[in-house]
Amino acid sequence: MQAELDPISAMRLEIAKISESMAKANSTIETLRAGLASTKARLDASEARCRRLDAENKALRAENSKLRDENTLLKVRVADLERRIGLDSSNSSKPPSSDGLKKPARIPARSKSGKAPGGQPNHPGATLRRNPDPEHVMDHFPAACPCGHVLSLADSVGTPAARQVVDIPEPRPVETTEHRAHSCRCPRCGAVSKAAFPAGVAAPVQYGRRIEALVAWLAAGHFVAEDRLAALASDLFSADLSAATVGSMVRRRSEALSGFAGAVGDAAKAAPVKGLDETGLRIGGKLGWLHVAATPLLTAFFPSMKRGDIVQAVGGVAVHDHFKSYFSLSVSAHALCGAHLLRELAAVAEIDKEAWAPPLIDLLKQACHLANEARRQDGSAVDPGEAAALKSEYDRRVAAGVAFHEALPPFSKDGKGARRPGHNLVLRLRGFKSAVLLFLDDPAVPFSNNWAETALRPAKTKMKVSGCFRVLGGAEAFARLRTVIETARKQGWRILDALASDSASLTARLVLA
Repeated sequence: MQAELDPISAMRLEIAKISESMAKANSTIETLRAGLASTKARLDASEARCRRLDAENKALRAENSKLRDENTLLKVRVADLERRIGLDSSNSSKPPSSDGLKKPARIPARSKSGKAPGGQPNHPGATLRRNPDPEHVMDHFPAACPCGHVLSLADSVGTPAARQVVDIPEPRPVETTEHRAHSCRCPRCGAVSKAAFPAGVAAPVQYGRRIEALVAWLAAGHFVAEDRLAALASDLFSADLSAATVGSMVRRRSEALSGFAGAVGDAAKAAPVKGLDETGLRIGGKLGWLHVAATPLLTAFFPSMKRGDIVQAVGGVAVHDHFKSYFSLSVSAHALCGAHLLRELAAVAEIDKEAWAPPLIDLLKQACHLANEARRQDGSAVDPGEAAALKSEYDRRVAAGVAFHEALPPFSKDGKGARRPGHNLVLRLRGFKSAVLLFLDDPAVPFSNNWAETALRPAKTKMKVSGCFRVLGGAEAFARLRTVIETARKQGWRILDALASDSASLTARLVLA
């Protein structure tokens, strides 16, 4: 019986072992399941962290890209501001007055001639000379002879020593001329006729042309303020003028000479070669503009409220500074101001340190010198062979500038993909070669726009004195008087006489060439 139970016991024992193994396996499985769940939880957490890190990385990359762009823009802006700080009257169109008290030492644009400073041999000069017919003669005699005899002209011997003093006469007070228009009865028929007053004599009491011309000259020619001008007239001529009267005189003279100013404007616009330019004016609290057309003999001013309202109906050659609106004119040719280009090139060389600019500066100065020499000798253009060589060298040096900029990395300003100032300049020099070098082929075309630029400078002095014009009409009156004054100076007229004249007589005397 015991022997039969042994297999059963063995089986039970085996089952017990198997059960124990299964229990251990189940425990292991549970442990593994717990570990798997923990691992899965950690994996999920890791995946979530990875997604969060990816999002943060993406945000940081975007922020980094934005910061890089902003840094690039800031670098461009800093470079632009540093460039502006480096600009002055020698390398830009800024006036010398904007240089401030710490202006740098000026480097002359002209090369040294080797001549001593001052007047050159055979220069006529302007020495104060003796007047062979003096207006006044004052005789001086010794107080008395040592013997006590009183000496006089009758005792003079030999030729007296003479010295002359040149001075202005004592200012005289204003004088009054009364015009009387008589009524006369004809002794033959008994009819009564009344005389007419001269033209311009229209009020019971009024000021005459000469004092109006003087007031207009001091106001528009020397920019004396109305209050100070009234005080000056009182001190010099005992004329009791108010500031309002001064303003009225200026307007009357301007209106009286409007016909002549118009004739000068038409002649300047029709001239074979003229310089065109503009400058800002304050008119009625807003920015207005004063335009000018100038030749060696004529200067005409035209005020407007917009810079683009340039001088119209212009023919011939227009010399200007590349202001875009000038290219809308129907002229035979355009000439670009060489002085403007030299200043721009100087800024590129001094501030931007671009090596292609100095050789081009030297070339333009050389071309200007040759053109001036040719004009001084016989009034002709530069020798065609020399001009061709200069143009060829110009092309080579401009091409060097273009290559310089094409080799640089892209330039971005305010995200608009703008070009560097030097790049814009060299492309302009390449695209407008004929306008830049027209002075080589046409002796009537100047190298610079000095005619127009010098004419506009006094307008800035006017703005410093008065600040602004209250209305456009005041600017128009100023422009007409400046037209008369500048043209009279170029024509060789006495300015005070011109301002006191009428439009018809001045227009008849006008020399155009």
